[in-house]
Amino acid sequence: MKKIITLFTVGALMLSGCDDLFAPAIENFPNEEQMYNDAEYARGILHNVYSMIPGYYDNSEYGTDDAVTNQPSNVYLQMATGAWTTSSYNPQSQWTNSFGAIQYINIFLKNVEGVKWSDDAELNKLFAQRLTGEAYGLRGMFYFYLLRAHAGFGENNELLGVPILTAPQTVDSDFNQPRASFQACVEQIYRDLSEAEKRLPYEYEDVSGTVPEDFRSITTDVGKYNTVMGSKARQLYNGIIARAFRTRMATLAASPVFQDASNTATWADAANAAAAVIDYKGGVSGIASDGIEYYAPGIVNNILNGANPDEILWRGNKGSGDNDQETQNFPPSLYGNGNMNPSQNLVDAFPMANGYPISDVATSGYDANNPYAGRDPRLGKYILYNGSTISEKIVTINTSVGNQDGVNVTENRSTRTGYYLRKRLRMDVNCNPSSVTRQPHYTPRIRYTEMYLDYAEAANEAWGPKNGNGRAYSAYDVIKTIRQRAGVGGSDDAYLEACAADKDKMRELIRNERRLELCFEGFRFWDIRRWKMDLNEPVYGINWSGNSYQKITVEERSYEDYMYCCPIPNSEILKYNNIIQNKGWK
Repeated sequence: MKKIITLFTVGALMLSGCDDLFAPAIENFPNEEQMYNDAEYARGILHNVYSMIPGYYDNSEYGTDDAVTNQPSNVYLQMATGAWTTSSYNPQSQWTNSFGAIQYINIFLKNVEGVKWSDDAELNKLFAQRLTGEAYGLRGMFYFYLLRAHAGFGENNELLGVPILTAPQTVDSDFNQPRASFQACVEQIYRDLSEAEKRLPYEYEDVSGTVPEDFRSITTDVGKYNTVMGSKARQLYNGIIARAFRTRMATLAASPVFQDASNTATWADAANAAAAVIDYKGGVSGIASDGIEYYAPGIVNNILNGANPDEILWRGNKGSGDNDQETQNFPPSLYGNGNMNPSQNLVDAFPMANGYPISDVATSGYDANNPYAGRDPRLGKYILYNGSTISEKIVTINTSVGNQDGVNVTENRSTRTGYYLRKRLRMDVNCNPSSVTRQPHYTPRIRYTEMYLDYAEAANEAWGPKNGNGRAYSAYDVIKTIRQRAGVGGSDDAYLEACAADKDKMRELIRNERRLELCFEGFRFWDIRRWKMDLNEPVYGINWSGNSYQKITVEERSYEDYMYCCPIPNSEILKYNNIIQNKGWK
C-alpha cells in the first residue's frame, strides 16, 4: 500500500505543475518495471482508482430546490447562497480527483501488457483482457465526471470540455494543455467505453457448460474463465456498467445546456444507448418491482456473495453494520441530527395517488387541510412529515410548534422546513446512546431505474411519447410502469394518458418522475442545470401549529445565470495560460 500511495503522490504532483517538488518524490517512486513481476502491485494501482469514484450520496440537494441543511457551514449551503467562486465553495469540482485517477489509469495502461498475471498462459491473457477493459471503462467514467463538472462555453464562446490525457504525465510533460472541445471529449469517452465493452462480459457470473463465445479465442476451459470473469469479480467494472455510462454521457450531451452547432449529440443517440441497457434487463418488464425501496432491510440483508439486488446495476460494498446515515438524518426524537431537510417544493411535486398533481385540485382531490392524505405512496416512503408513523419504532413524528422535532427548536439539529429524510435510512437502526444498534447498508452507484428514466426522457424528445422507434416500448410505457410500481395512477392513469397526447406535457411529467424516483441521490443539482431550469427558486417549508400550518420561506438562492456550468478551478487558470475559463466565472 505504501507503494501505491507514493505513486498517487507523484501523479498528483505531476498534475500540479510544481516541478520543484518532483525530485524528492521520484526518489521514492517504484520503477514502473516492478509492475511486470508484481501482479498484486499492478492490480493495486487500478484498485486504488476504485476508491476515487465520486460518492453517490453527496447531499448536493442542499444546493437545490429539493432540500436545505441545518448545518450553516455546509459547502452546498454556502454555494447556493452566494459564496460560490472559482476558488472556494466548489464541492462539485472533479479536476483534482478525476485527473488524479486518470493519471493512475494511464500509468496502468502503459504497462499492463508487460505484467505477468499468472504462470498459466490462458489465465494470463484473461487477466490482461479484463484489467485492461476495466481501466478503459474507468477512464471513460472519470472523463464523464470531469465533463459534467467542468464543460461549458468558454470566454471565447466555444463549447469546451477538458484537456484530454491518454498517456501518463511525467516531469518532462507539457502541463499547459488547452481544453479540448466538448465534442472531442465526448468522442474520447465513447472510445474508452467501446474498448471496455469489447473486452468485458456484461456481468461477472460463473458459467457452466461452455465459455461464452467472445472469450473462446482465449480459452475453452470453464474453470479458467470463471476464475477471471466469474462471480469472484462482481462489483468490478463490467460491460453493462460501460453501457450505462454511455447512456449517462449521451443524455448529458443531448441536454439543453450544451446545445451548440459543434455538438453533434442527439436525443436519439441517448435513447438508443439507454435502450441497450434496458434490452439487457428485459425491457419494461425488467423494472424491479421492489426498486422503490432498494435500501430496505429485506433487500440489504439478503445481499450475498457480491450479487446485486434486482434494482441495482452497480453498487459499493455492503457494510457489516453502521448507523452513520441515521445519526446524521434521523429527527432529534430518534437521537439524530436531522441534517437533511426536504423542501415543501419537493413535497408538492408528489402527486395524489390517482396520478394528478396537487395543483389540479378539482380532479386530484387534494385537501389543503389534510395535505398528506391520499398522496403518492413514495412521499411517505421518502420523507418524514408531521404525522408520519414509523412502525418499526411504534412512533409518530410530530413537527408541531413546541415539540422536539419542530421547526428550528434546536440549533443544528432541528428541521428548518418541517420535514426530515426517510429515504436511504433503515428504521431498524437505533441511535439512542444507551441502546445503539447498527445494521448493514450499501450505497448504489447506478440504479436501473435511472436508465429507464434516461430512456423515457430521450425517447420522448427524439420520437414523442408513444413512439418506440421500432422497439416494443416507448417513453409512455416506461413512465406508466414506473408509476404503477409506485402505486400511482391506477390501471388507466388518466393524467398520464392526457400527458401522452402532448410531448411538452410528457416532458414535464418525465422530469417530475425523475425528481421523485431519484430524490436524495445526487441528481437534482445536475438535472436543473442541464435542463436550464430556474436556479433561484426559493426553498419553502411548512410550520405546523396544532391542526393548522403556515408555508414559510426557508432559504433564498443566489445563483448567477452563468452558474449553469461549473468553473475550472482558479488555480489551473493562474498556472496555465492555455486553459480558458467558462464564461462568467472570474
